[in-house]
Amino acid sequence: MQGIDGERRLDKMNREKPAEVPQSEGDVNLSSARDAWQREHLDDATRAMLEEDARYFLHQSLSTPCLNVLEHCEGSVLVDMQGRRYLDFHGNNVHQVGFGHPKVKAAISEALENLPFCTRRYTNRYAIALARKLAQLAPGNLNKCLFAPGGAEAISMAVKLARMATGRFKTISMWDSFHGATLDTISLGGEFLFRNGIGPLLAGAEHVPPPEPQRCPFRCGKTCSLLCADYVEYVLRKEGDVAALVAETVRSTGTIPPVQYWQQLRALCDRYGVLLILDEIPHGLGRTGSMFTCQQYGIIPDMLVIGKGLGGGSLPLAALIAREDLDVARDRALGHFTHEKNPVLCASALATLEIIESEQLPLRAQKLGDHFRSQLRALQPPHGLLSDVRGMGLMTAITLNRPDGTPADTEAEQMMYAALSRGLSFKTSMGNVLVLTPPLTIAEEELQSAVSILEMSFSTL
Repeated sequence: MQGIDGERRLDKMNREKPAEVPQSEGDVNLSSARDAWQREHLDDATRAMLEEDARYFLHQSLSTPCLNVLEHCEGSVLVDMQGRRYLDFHGNNVHQVGFGHPKVKAAISEALENLPFCTRRYTNRYAIALARKLAQLAPGNLNKCLFAPGGAEAISMAVKLARMATGRFKTISMWDSFHGATLDTISLGGEFLFRNGIGPLLAGAEHVPPPEPQRCPFRCGKTCSLLCADYVEYVLRKEGDVAALVAETVRSTGTIPPVQYWQQLRALCDRYGVLLILDEIPHGLGRTGSMFTCQQYGIIPDMLVIGKGLGGGSLPLAALIAREDLDVARDRALGHFTHEKNPVLCASALATLEIIESEQLPLRAQKLGDHFRSQLRALQPPHGLLSDVRGMGLMTAITLNRPDGTPADTEAEQMMYAALSRGLSFKTSMGNVLVLTPPLTIAEEELQSAVSILEMSFSTL
């Protein structure tokens, strides 16, 4: 009886939802497919824990009510309350060095023992060492930085600095982009799920189409024609007083612009006196095959924002890295966050960077990612839904379309849960895109297991 009652309560909890939630950055929790997966796979103890979570957390479509309850994670693997193991090809993109890396844990433990916090007005050796290391790694003259507890806050600091440095306030960013979930960053972002029904957003936040040929309003087809880059210049010329262009260098949804796109936009920013802010929060630090993704485009932004993986798969930390001559806010506060120079966070980041360099993870990501995608493309002939496989390094996106060309949103969600039932966890994005982002430390046999699981899951559609 308890199991039946628990199932009914969970079903009721999941049914308290609007009729339709637009697909966006990640799979939403308001679907019949999720209900069905939970009914089949969750025991009474897990259901009870999910009910407790739903009781005390505010509900939102990308988290609570949650899917499952985790008990342990290590390396590339998640373990739930029932002891089931999942390869984590999601990880919120924090797990470049995997979960629980011994060097990261040792660094956290050492800092926690010696200097667990750094009070405002003071600095410490961990923060200074991290700032110095980022200046050494970053391209060009990106030699100044500020730290923040999350990527959204770092983006916010970047926009504030652009306003101070230029005396302007307008920004240009992309539709469908994601820069965080705070009010200012959803204003820059272009996702309906975050913007709809919020009310007035940040003034001066203008948007242009992203360089995504498959959803291009200029009808590019399969190859970007750079008309979207030309349109950016049209907007710059019409607006006339733009402070910054804010964009993701690439998107985990498979949007990978051609080299000419970023070279053209870099030139446009120089021509119109606009600061270029690149958001590499989810894919910087080696995931795409280089320490910073912009290095593969041969450009240097005026500001670079990183985060997620900077905390070593354990702690929240992001950084704004800026040109040295943009150090213009001495008499004002850009961030001033409580944990700006937290020694424990900085120690974790230092260990993470050391691992990425010493284990040559960017090169490893490039080699493993190329082989992974070649295996996935080999799955195409037997499965008509598999429309495209794109990516850089260990960031891969599989686009599913029906034979008539319409996005296979329902089938993508079915794939996600079919794979989850077989031990592979990933997310969907934009409705019909399977996003696969494993740790850069993943074993080759684990990648092969993922290919096998995907192949078996396709056979269920």
